[in-house]
Amino acid sequence: METSPTILLITPPLTQLNTPYPATAYLTGFLKGQGYNVAQADLGIELVLRMFSRDGLKKIFAAIEAGDYELSDNSFRILKLKREYLNTIEPVIRFLQNKDLTIAQQISFSRYLPEASRFDQVEDLEWAFGSMGITDRARYLATLYLEDLGDLIKETVCPYFAFSRYAEKLALSATSFDPLEEELQQEPNLVDQFLLEILEEHLQKVQPTIVGFSIPFPGNLYGGLRLAQYIKAKYPTIKTAMGGGYPNTELRSLREPRLFKYIDFVTLDDGEGPWLKLLEYLQGKREAANLQRTFMLQDGQVTYINNCTDPDVPHTEVGTPDYNGLPIKDYLSVIDVVNPMHRLWSDGRWNKLTVAHGCYWKRCSFCDITLDYIRRYDVAPATLLVDRIEQIIAQTGQTGFHFVDEAAPPAPLRDMAIELLRRGVKISWWGNIRFEKTFTPDLCRLLAASGCIAVSGGLEVASDRLLALMEKGVTIAQVARVTDSFTQAGIMVHAYLMYGFPTETTQETIDSLEVVRQLFENNVIQSGYWHRFSMTAHSPIGKNPEKYGVVKVGPPEGDFANNDLWHDDPKGTDHALFSAGLAKALYNYMHGVALDEPLSFWFDFKTPRTTIKPDLISSAIAQPHRPDSTRMNARVLWLGNMPEIDFTMVAKKGQTIERCELTFYEKGEDFQVKTTATIGQWLFDTIEKVSLESEEAYTLKQLQESYPADAHLTFDEFLASPTWFDLREKGLLLL
Repeated sequence: METSPTILLITPPLTQLNTPYPATAYLTGFLKGQGYNVAQADLGIELVLRMFSRDGLKKIFAAIEAGDYELSDNSFRILKLKREYLNTIEPVIRFLQNKDLTIAQQISFSRYLPEASRFDQVEDLEWAFGSMGITDRARYLATLYLEDLGDLIKETVCPYFAFSRYAEKLALSATSFDPLEEELQQEPNLVDQFLLEILEEHLQKVQPTIVGFSIPFPGNLYGGLRLAQYIKAKYPTIKTAMGGGYPNTELRSLREPRLFKYIDFVTLDDGEGPWLKLLEYLQGKREAANLQRTFMLQDGQVTYINNCTDPDVPHTEVGTPDYNGLPIKDYLSVIDVVNPMHRLWSDGRWNKLTVAHGCYWKRCSFCDITLDYIRRYDVAPATLLVDRIEQIIAQTGQTGFHFVDEAAPPAPLRDMAIELLRRGVKISWWGNIRFEKTFTPDLCRLLAASGCIAVSGGLEVASDRLLALMEKGVTIAQVARVTDSFTQAGIMVHAYLMYGFPTETTQETIDSLEVVRQLFENNVIQSGYWHRFSMTAHSPIGKNPEKYGVVKVGPPEGDFANNDLWHDDPKGTDHALFSAGLAKALYNYMHGVALDEPLSFWFDFKTPRTTIKPDLISSAIAQPHRPDSTRMNARVLWLGNMPEIDFTMVAKKGQTIERCELTFYEKGEDFQVKTTATIGQWLFDTIEKVSLESEEAYTLKQLQESYPADAHLTFDEFLASPTWFDLREKGLLLL
């Protein structure tokens, strides 16, 4: 291979339609920084745009008409409306790309779109969008229109097709490679053919010597292998490599030699280090024996090589993700659920970034905490993080950021928020957090001021017994207070919920639902999602199931994937019974519907009454927060502008007293603080010290030490005065 390899990094179909998955952008930025020639492609969005064009749909309709398919009434209807679909598909795609919003009115209020079964469950659009949210209303209807076409494709030319995953079931719990191998020996289906055409165009353009596939999820594996198979058949000299979330979790005990007909190298955990060593090996600068976290085939045997002693690339040195080469302006903003928080996953172009590497908590018993991407916690300074944010905005023209941390740590988030505000960098951002008490009302206000619009976090099982068993480190009352603090700051909250945790009883499942109902009733969470507990090989429960009262019963060990484990829960309830009812209840709660219905309403079998007090959440929220006088070590920060100061002489009881008025000019409204000249001057000087522009951080204790001795109030009295409360309300934070 030549001295400097040409690299093509590919995300196979399918992940999100609205924004690029960040893995190739991270690796591209890093490898370019090392001097390599790198191109990247998101074949998911390219495939969807190729299929959902006039030419693409023509081919799909022609293949269906030429094939011998037993069509449902719904598919037959879509086929009969072929002309309407062909005439509307490109305008709809342009609309969803935000390139032509003028047709929103027509989509919303006229029979512009052909309609099939997805439109049968249309929400009450007036309730959801009102009379003004025309673009969002149209986006929701256009999403249903695309999903109708997706249903047709799935029923006919490609049973594996879905908009956010491709052939996922072939890769789920795939201890054996047989199902994938059998499918790869079939002739490529029509969707595969579209995919391979796009690949060929990239190969011609880039002329790569190595192609890397990022496989974040099971729904990317088949597409990646189909692409690699094509490369090996047509261009056998091109090397292929695979990494990402799926290999990191599923393929750690890989022994399957057949995979290596398609893929030359499989790397684990962060890609930066393994890729550097791999590229040196391909250039003849390193022995195979000194690769890092890499599987390859040697003498017909799958060999795992990790003899390289170099440390991992630290978070400060991974560089800035590079989105060049990805079609940033072509992604689709879709709305599949009418909920302002829920839509963030599918609507809007979010630059993906991590605040820190790994998880600072790393104790949850259901989580893969033994794996590097969670276990190794490493944080970069806020200045570097905001540098990266500014570089990405310059590249993409987009100011939306999704922080994809396992759980973004509170202190680095605080520092990032202050740095963003200090530099005047305006972004909108959201991310995943733990509902821990560090997120005080003041910290939530700071995050909101820096552009935070939403957070998601794991409430998991809403039972204190089970939260302790899963070592979540939170309680229900604490979650209620933290989610209330976020909501009061104007930040939306999404809760990840779990049912079926080991030893969970019917009573605890019903009580969990009651806690969730109360959280929605008190409007401290706005969105949620129930996940069925899954026992994984790399979690504390998977490694020691007996400790948690469950029994591992499978799957039989194989040579390919090993992650999802089957288990029996002899002490728990029949968890599968609750799936439909929990999902139905949550869907209604998210839309503010049926919050007064008894919990038994959601199930078609007898359930016990809840044992949860009806005011559990409201009383937790009502608990007072710590008084300021007990937080003397907290940092004081003023979010507003410097005030104007004005002194006047006032006659009072025959004496002339000097008074002071501070006038604050703020974004929403101006306000005045009137006090004595002594306190007024001290306040003016103090606000300068604790403003965003100040280089030095001041604590409340330092302010107490600088408080004037001749003031008419003691410092404790001042902290209980209307002046202090006014300033606290208007943007004086204790962090």
